Amino acid sequence: MNKTKNIAIVGAGLVGSLLSIYLSKRGFQVSVFERRGDMRKTAEDAGRSINLALSTRGIRALAEVGLAEEIKNVAIPMHGRMMHDQKENLTFLAYGKEGQFINSISRSGLNIVLINKAEEKKVDFFFHHKCHQVNFSETSLILQTDDGALIQRKFDLIIGADGAFSAIRSAMQITDRFHYSQQYLEHGYKELHIPASHAGGFILEKNALHIWPRESFMMIALPNPDGSFTCTLFLPFEGEVSFKTLNTDEEIIFFFQKTFPDAFIHMPTLLHDFKVNPVSSLVTIKCFPWVRNKSLVIGDAAHGIVPFYGQGMNAGFEDCRILDQLLNQLGDNWLEVLPAFQMARKKDTDAIAQLAFDNFIEMRDLVADPEFLLRKKIEAKIHAAYPDKWIPLYSMVTFNDSISYSEAYIMGQKQKIIMDKVMERPRLAEHWQELNLKQIVDQL
Repeated sequence: MNKTKNIAIVGAGLVGSLLSIYLSKRGFQVSVFERRGDMRKTAEDAGRSINLALSTRGIRALAEVGLAEEIKNVAIPMHGRMMHDQKENLTFLAYGKEGQFINSISRSGLNIVLINKAEEKKVDFFFHHKCHQVNFSETSLILQTDDGALIQRKFDLIIGADGAFSAIRSAMQITDRFHYSQQYLEHGYKELHIPASHAGGFILEKNALHIWPRESFMMIALPNPDGSFTCTLFLPFEGEVSFKTLNTDEEIIFFFQKTFPDAFIHMPTLLHDFKVNPVSSLVTIKCFPWVRNKSLVIGDAAHGIVPFYGQGMNAGFEDCRILDQLLNQLGDNWLEVLPAFQMARKKDTDAIAQLAFDNFIEMRDLVADPEFLLRKKIEAKIHAAYPDKWIPLYSMVTFNDSISYSEAYIMGQKQKIIMDKVMERPRLAEHWQELNLKQIVDQL
């Protein structure tokens, strides 16, 4: 397999397109098969987007294929969370220290850049080619076109980068000793829209991720270059306050007017968006092994996570970078690279899956809580005094790609135990500036 030349990637999404660039740069002949149409010509997933939060791990991978600066030029920096309460009061919480930020970027816009770059590198894309069947022993695919025709192709290697509902992983699931789990949240999400002002500017603070936390549900908004915001409502599918109970125009308007008053006044297309855009589900997917003979799953196909840490894309891009790194270390010997890759990444992707779920609770329930905000202030002060010894969990995950997800998770658990004790101190809100920071840090 160290002579592998002909590689099939199933899935022309973000991870599949980026990986095709990495592999073509190494001299492999890469064919990418996508069941949907070419997104440069059609918009098949309109109304299903959660704007992406591109951070350090993703940027590093893009830099290695020469795209980081081009992407950052069309991204909008978000320096922190802007919380909106029901009385229209605003509270800002920085993501990290000064100069640290995540980047809001359009999923489709980024995907198009990656596909164009891949084609420049002589990658072949085949749209409207659905993976119909996989033969792992022969490393072959049967692909189905829109007119029902079946095409059989044989490859040296097959990589499934076809998302949470991967056809390649589904084929692996019916092989022996394959572990698989999926866990859905009781919440779904719906895309909504806040347009730019009449003058073309931003109605809300431009450089922030906006959150309307409401305990059992929430809405977020991320900025776009045209001055608009892509909003996402996360709401239970069923229950007293849920998608199921919002049916009539009156129910929808009353709910938004009461629950998100400062957003509602800026949403002229609310009724149209709410009725037309679908409700999509949120799922965590884990599986193992990721390898069958000369076939591999990667990205969401191997480890689908909920979007609440903004790391789904970044983790997938880091997959591509780590795989490329192993190819360098092991001289393109895929027989050694494939098992090494899955062993290197499994613990880290399990860790970010748990962190993403935990962060949903934080964003939904805690970011408006004064005690939570005080806790973050104390942690920021500790980090400022001891920057190398105490790094907040969010900063480890988002701004420091030299720390793996699993290492960040373990350190975060230790910090939580220490901070829980700190927060139990009487009258802390009055005296937190007097805390012995060294004593806190030394407990690590």
